[in-house]
Amino acid sequence: MDISTAQHALKQYFGYDRFRPMQEDIIANVLSKQDTVVLMPTGGGKSICYQIPGIISHGTAIVISPLIALMKDQVESLKANGVPAAFINSSQNYVEQREIEEDLIHERLKLLYISPEKLLAPQFLDFLCRLHISFIAIDEAHCISQWGHDFRPEYTQLASLRLRFPDISFIALTATADKATRNDIARQLNMKDPRMYISSFDRPNLSLRVEAGQKRIEKIIHFLRDRPNQSGIVYCLSRKNTESLAKKLRAAGHNAMYYHAGMPAAERSRVQESFIKDDIPIICATIAFGMGIDKPNVRWVIHYNLPKNLEGYYQEIGRAGRDSLPSDTLLFYTFADVMQLREMVGDSGQSQLQLSKLERMQQYAETRTCRRRILLSYFGESLGKDCGNCDVCRNPPELFDGTVIAQKAMSAIIRSSREMNKSLSAGMLIDLLRGSRRIDLVRAGFDQIKTYGAGKDISYDHWQLYLQQMLNLGLVEIAYDQHNTFRVTETGKNILLGKNPVNFAKLSQFKATPSTKTPTKKVSAKEELFTTLFEALRVLRKSIADKEGIPPYVVFSDVTIKDMAEKMPIAVNDMVKVSGVGEVKLKKYGNQFIGAIVRFIITKSKEGFKIKGSSLLLTYELYQKGLGIHEIGQQRQLRDESIFNHLATLYEMGYTIDIFQFITGEQLEAVAEAIRTIGSNQGVKPIFDFFNGELPYSCIYFGLAHFNRTVGV
Repeated sequence: MDISTAQHALKQYFGYDRFRPMQEDIIANVLSKQDTVVLMPTGGGKSICYQIPGIISHGTAIVISPLIALMKDQVESLKANGVPAAFINSSQNYVEQREIEEDLIHERLKLLYISPEKLLAPQFLDFLCRLHISFIAIDEAHCISQWGHDFRPEYTQLASLRLRFPDISFIALTATADKATRNDIARQLNMKDPRMYISSFDRPNLSLRVEAGQKRIEKIIHFLRDRPNQSGIVYCLSRKNTESLAKKLRAAGHNAMYYHAGMPAAERSRVQESFIKDDIPIICATIAFGMGIDKPNVRWVIHYNLPKNLEGYYQEIGRAGRDSLPSDTLLFYTFADVMQLREMVGDSGQSQLQLSKLERMQQYAETRTCRRRILLSYFGESLGKDCGNCDVCRNPPELFDGTVIAQKAMSAIIRSSREMNKSLSAGMLIDLLRGSRRIDLVRAGFDQIKTYGAGKDISYDHWQLYLQQMLNLGLVEIAYDQHNTFRVTETGKNILLGKNPVNFAKLSQFKATPSTKTPTKKVSAKEELFTTLFEALRVLRKSIADKEGIPPYVVFSDVTIKDMAEKMPIAVNDMVKVSGVGEVKLKKYGNQFIGAIVRFIITKSKEGFKIKGSSLLLTYELYQKGLGIHEIGQQRQLRDESIFNHLATLYEMGYTIDIFQFITGEQLEAVAEAIRTIGSNQGVKPIFDFFNGELPYSCIYFGLAHFNRTVGV
């Protein structure tokens, strides 16, 4: 199938002119019936990668998702865009599920969302085998891997799907998976030579910040004071904390509620719905909250406590700014949190793996190197320069040339692997570098390696901090599936070969994480206009959403509202050019939003603001009041000819104007004939000359506008 079909569907259903990076390649691979693994961060556009192929392929695409709320969210959004989609899960009764099965039998659905438990029920599997399935998509695919941070036993049974559907292609998608996890995903699903697409984990729109955990409540209240009317989540480690924090925030005047697994299901559902619908902007929650929410306009995420690992942290902060607009993250860090988490993960399965990952999380919190580089290096990605959008970059530490130190460590890692065929853990590597005589090290022959003792002038503690920086800079990585041993990355090999230098933060500053305050900047008149219109359009969106009983972002996303506020479309042809306005939503909501923008422009232009299109609209306002051409011209202090031109332009844009007040049917046809003779792009003067000046300009304005509106240029 031609990719142009996919591009047309993107514009028609979702209102976007072009795909994001990698989406087009992934869609082409899915359409060619090849197995596919997609690693794409939250907000990167994963859903489009299977929704577009599902829409344009023959048959129904099956989408496996572990989260009921997410299914409901996705299906609501698809239906709002005119896509026939449904979900089947435990929230529905028998009659509802039977109706959906009828739709499937008669091929009335393009996408079906379903939980793994329902899908794997023998009776339902037999039913699916009788349908025309285009492909199977597995969302949140990291759940299938034992190395994944959110491993779910029921997901492992999905491997049996390949036996039941040997000729159907699979696409597995996840936002968070290290190397071990993504390789395990393909293996567990019995994929056939899968094409792996690894998108950049970089979320440059997210500001990263860590602060000491003292006076957290005061800091949060100060944080919220700078962000009125914004939606956000505060993640807490305990249920008790979610309740007490929500209470304190309400006492400080903020509309906040709590969410945790100990609440009755109906109450949890009510809180979640209120958050999705922008009725409650702030939620204090345990980490379970947000997993099933496709809410794109969460503007900030705060971690009241340290998360257990970087995968979980990355996934949770990824719930902010899914629409790619600037968003903030704030992590509070105390050593007490570390000790509490060590106890928790120590009692869990795979305790050594989990403890190792907790250490990486702690290193992230304590670092004095660019935080984004740490996150990206953890997922195997290298960032060539500091991000400039984290607290460390905004308050950079003093650096020194650490190339030789890094080369000594990496040389020891490579020599141990090459000469001894053994990998090194952190403790063994430091002891080797410091020339330790510990018995197991000497017996293993590590004292014979050339780099043995090469770093004896550096203390054990300092070596730990240097290795931490090497991890954070992406020079080395930890192989969790090989007993947490070190490996040198490609970036590290370039340092080792002397191709690039590397700088370390001086250890005297290493644990300092100064608080940062965003400086207030002067707002221009243009920015003030944008902000006022943006909020007015958000209010209209909320009103429409409440009437229809859907989340506001299902009407239009913040990105679309932002684009509207910037472009200020005053006609249907302009509204089509707004990102995220597809055919269905244009027909359904276009005129309401155009009307709001027109009213805004008229009001602000009367207040003295100069806005593009305002002159046309002020003329139209007087025309609607029944004033004649000359009266409008007098009030506007413009020539009559300018008013004729305004009304003709408005008519061409689609506004209701009785042009037969100004031109006859015969004159319309005469102008049309002149345009066909001399061409439509010649302008007014050649047409005037065509009639030897015998037809007034006012008629030519309306004749040309009518031709363009009905025939098109």
